[in-house]
Amino acid sequence: MEKTPEIRSFVALGDSFTEGMSDHAPIGDGYRGWADLLAARLADRTEGMRYANLAVRGKLIGQIVEDQVAPAAAMNADLVTLVGGLNDVLRPSCDMARVCGLLEEAVATLAPTCGQLVLMRSPGRQGPVLERYRPRMEELFDFIDGLAVEHGALVVDLYAAGALSDPRLWYEDRLHLTTEGHRRVAEAVWERLGHPAEFDWRQPVPDEPAAGWGARRRADAQFARQYLLPWVGRRLTGRSSGDGRGPKRPDLAPVACEDTP
Repeated sequence: MEKTPEIRSFVALGDSFTEGMSDHAPIGDGYRGWADLLAARLADRTEGMRYANLAVRGKLIGQIVEDQVAPAAAMNADLVTLVGGLNDVLRPSCDMARVCGLLEEAVATLAPTCGQLVLMRSPGRQGPVLERYRPRMEELFDFIDGLAVEHGALVVDLYAAGALSDPRLWYEDRLHLTTEGHRRVAEAVWERLGHPAEFDWRQPVPDEPAAGWGARRRADAQFARQYLLPWVGRRLTGRSSGDGRGPKRPDLAPVACEDTP
């Protein structure tokens, strides 16, 4: 059996999905997420494993290319993950040619500077939003597949996993995964890197009694008040949830409980 290459450094790039929203950290008021979980597992295998997470919520692919790609390339890490473009795709007006061109620029910069580049076909929550934007998402993912072949990257196909579209694995804001969702993503990347699976991340969520009509309407009202209206307000005013925020782990540093939010 071929031995899985040792990973002594890992850099994660992207937006809120890679920052870790909405997997609240056990300690402090930040987010953990799949990349932190993966880094911890890699550190268990390799003493002194270093990890940086440059992802910032709300970032578009142009901002990821401008702010994150060059610093990540300079780190010459053994493993780099890049997940971006979905924030662009989910906007009413989206220039797909520009999004794909920027992704290609990012991959062409990162692939020669790291040991292994990992890209993803992102998951989508069941519902009207997914159905509305599904053609764009699939166009983006097909392009990512082509980039992976051209540049020797690995692709983690989360989109095809029905379990990850289950609304119960999505936080109440309907935009970000729950703690269990992030745990499954970390396992998916771990497995794609060639490590033995510890559990079946594709396993459907166990059945449970459906919420009643009244409970669903109350949840819809809370979602609109707490998440949807502020999101619309930011779109109308050109603001982003990531404005003024920096990455939570801007430098390659050893993984430790106290310094991983």
